[in-house]
Amino acid sequence: MTDDGRLSPEVRAVATVVIVGAIMSILDTTIVNVALETLSRELHAPLSSIQWVSTGYLLALATVIPLTGWAAEHFGPKRVWMTVVSGFVLTSALCGLAWSAESLVAFRVLQGLAGGMVMPIGMITLAQAAGPKRMGRVMSVVGVPMLLAPVLGPVIGGLIVESLSWRWIFFVNLPIGLAGLVLAARRLPPGRAEGLGGEHPAKLDWRGLLMLSPGVALLVFGLSEVGSHGGFEGLDPVWIAGGLGLIAAFVRHGLHTDRPLVDIRLFGKRGFAAAGGTVFFVGSALFGAMLLLPLYYQVARGQSPLEAGLLMAPQGLGAAIGMRYSGRLTDRRGGGPVVLTGLIILLAGTLPFTLVDATTPYWLLAVAVAVRGVGLGFSMMPAMAAAYATLERTQVPRATPMLNVVQRVGGSIGTAVLAVVLQRQLVGAVPGGGGALGEAQSASPEARRRLAEPLATAFGHTYWWALALTAVAFVPATVLAVTEGRERRARAAAGGPDATRARAPQAAPIAG
Repeated sequence: MTDDGRLSPEVRAVATVVIVGAIMSILDTTIVNVALETLSRELHAPLSSIQWVSTGYLLALATVIPLTGWAAEHFGPKRVWMTVVSGFVLTSALCGLAWSAESLVAFRVLQGLAGGMVMPIGMITLAQAAGPKRMGRVMSVVGVPMLLAPVLGPVIGGLIVESLSWRWIFFVNLPIGLAGLVLAARRLPPGRAEGLGGEHPAKLDWRGLLMLSPGVALLVFGLSEVGSHGGFEGLDPVWIAGGLGLIAAFVRHGLHTDRPLVDIRLFGKRGFAAAGGTVFFVGSALFGAMLLLPLYYQVARGQSPLEAGLLMAPQGLGAAIGMRYSGRLTDRRGGGPVVLTGLIILLAGTLPFTLVDATTPYWLLAVAVAVRGVGLGFSMMPAMAAAYATLERTQVPRATPMLNVVQRVGGSIGTAVLAVVLQRQLVGAVPGGGGALGEAQSASPEARRRLAEPLATAFGHTYWWALALTAVAFVPATVLAVTEGRERRARAAAGGPDATRARAPQAAPIAG
C-alpha cells in the first residue's frame, strides 16, 4: 500500500491479472446456461443430456479447487496461474470445435479442471502481495467482476446465441485468456507461495484429496440435481449423503494431520469461522436469488433471455457502487460492521420482490435490484476480506481453497433450496402437470398471460425464503463484528489508538 492508502503499483498489477482471470472463468460459468436449448437442438441431444455441459463443468471445477494451496506452495502462483489459464484457453477452443454432445461434455469437463484453480490461485497471489489486513480494498477491486459476471453472462450469452453461432460462447474466451497470459508473464511475481512449510513445502495429502475432492463434487452434484428436479428424486439423497460423509471424513482426517490439503483447524479461530459462515450464507442468498429473478422475468412476464439479462443489469451497477466504498471501510473498521450494513441493504432490496405480481412496474424492480447490488457489494467481498484479515501470510495458500469451497457449497445449497420451494409454489399454477417449472417455462404465450398472476405470486412467495436466507447471515456476521471489536480494543490497549494501523502488514512480494 502507498502512504495515502491507495493500492501500490505492484498490487494493482497483480489485481489486473486476477480480474482478467475472474472475468473469464466466472463468465463462462453463466454464459453457457442461456445456450443450452440451442445446444440441445443443434447437437440433436435431449436437454437431460445436454445439461451435463453445465453440470460436468461445475463438478470438475469443484474437484480441483482443494488442490490450489498445495500447487501454489510447490510450483508458485505465477506458474500455476499461467498453466491453468493456458489449459482453459485450449479447452475452450476444443469446446468451440465440438462435433457432438458427447465430445462437448468431455471438453467441458477438461475446461472445468483447468478453470477451477483460476480464481483461488489469483486470490492467494493477491493476499500475499497486499497483505491480508489490506484485503478490503483489494477485494473491492477484484470483486466487481465476481458480482458482474452472473449478471452479464446471460446478456452476453443471449447476444452471442442470437447473433452468432453457439460456438462463440467458447471462442470468446480465447482473446481474454491470451491477454491474461501476456499480462501474467509481465506482472505476476515469480517464486513459490509462502506456506507453512517455508522453503520445504509439504507433500501432497493424497488421503485428504481422495476424501475432499470427491466429497465436494458429490455434494454439489446432488444439490444441483435437487434444484433441477425441484425436489428429491432417485439417487439425489445418496449423492448428498455420500458427499457429506466424505467431507466429514476429511474433517476428521484434517484435525489429525500436520499438513492437510486445506487447513481445517482455522475454523477454530472465532473470527475466521464467523467470516467463513458469513461467506457461506451470503453465497447461499446471492446465488439462490440469482435463480429466481431471470425466471420471473421469463416465466411470469414473458421476456426473452436477453431481455431478462438486461433487466438484471442494474444489480451490476449497484454492486460496483457498493464495492467502491466497502473496501476502504472494511480496512478501517473491519469486515463485520460493513457486512452487517450490507445485509440490511440486501434485505431492503429483496423485500419488494416478495410482493411482486404480474404488473409490478419494471422501474420499481430495477431500483430494487440495484439496491440488492449495493448490498452485495457491502457483504460478500468484505466477508472474504475479513476472513483473510485473520490469517498469517503462511496460512493463506491452504485457507483460500477452503473459502472457495465454502462459497460454492453455500451457493449450491441456496440454489437447490429456492428451486425446490419455487417448484412447490408453482403446484396448481400450471394445470395438468402439477405445476412443474419446466411446464411453466414451456407454456404458450397465451397460457402464460392467463396464468401470469398465479405464476408471479409463486415467485413472490419464494422470495420470502430468499429473504430468510439473507437474514440467517446476520448471525455469523454479528459474531464477526463482535470478535473484531474485541480484537481492536485489545490491540489499542496494548499499543495505543493507532496500533491497528501500525501493525497492518504492508505490501510484500511473493516469497521466492
